Amino acid sequence: MKFVKALVLLMLVTVMAVPAFAGDIEVAKKSVINDILKRGELRVGFDAGYPPFEMTDKSGNFVGFDIDLAKELAKAMGVKFVPVNTDFDGMIPSLLSDKFDVIISGMTLTQERNLKIGFSDPYLVMGQTVLVSAKHKGAVKSYRDLNDPKFTVVSRMGTTGEEATKKHLPKATYKSFDKEVDCAMEVVNGRADAFVYDRPVNEVFQSKHGKDKTFLLEEAFTFEPMAIGYKQGDPDFANFINHFLLQLKNDGRYQRMVDKWLMSDAWQKQIQ
Repeated sequence: MKFVKALVLLMLVTVMAVPAFAGDIEVAKKSVINDILKRGELRVGFDAGYPPFEMTDKSGNFVGFDIDLAKELAKAMGVKFVPVNTDFDGMIPSLLSDKFDVIISGMTLTQERNLKIGFSDPYLVMGQTVLVSAKHKGAVKSYRDLNDPKFTVVSRMGTTGEEATKKHLPKATYKSFDKEVDCAMEVVNGRADAFVYDRPVNEVFQSKHGKDKTFLLEEAFTFEPMAIGYKQGDPDFANFINHFLLQLKNDGRYQRMVDKWLMSDAWQKQIQ
């Protein structure tokens, strides 16, 4: 009797598993992986104004940490890397309207963005720092010191820099701009007191434009994991990307990218 019950249970489990397995096959058929392989191209969205992650060199080529990352992802898929330079504000809508396959643009994985698109495991953890006008050296020692209406603080519109400024410096006079360079130059030219943004970007601007006109509060005051963005509902693509990142981080390629773009400033010769 026990054998009969076990046999009936096994048959029920098998019958129930067939539709589930069929459903998995249908999901796999709809994965963007199939479209990418069929085209022979991986279309990558980014905004080429975010050094050292995505920039344009003297020859008009796109270069940077994220560009190298995107090229490695395309190589792992055996397809051609196709860059799609897009304004950051329109990045998520462009992904959702199929302008490209992934976002690799120094995008921070936030809960708000994650409600709209899927994200890979983080490939880098960043945080907000502050580029401060040299006239405040000695007086401004922490981002908290800027939380006063007498200070004008700037950041790029629609970024986590803007979010961090509004959250942590609510009393400061805030102004937003469309591009990072405009924010930095406001400080360099004395029209703003501080620029809140990611550390590598602030380091670049401080080095290139404001060594004697600015100083950098280097300690990050936010936690911001950068990740690759893709359309929701594609577990196979998510699985591929995460395994790609795991391989990249453990075979030496990732560290070489970090050394090249984040630990050295030699790349600046390519864009000056």
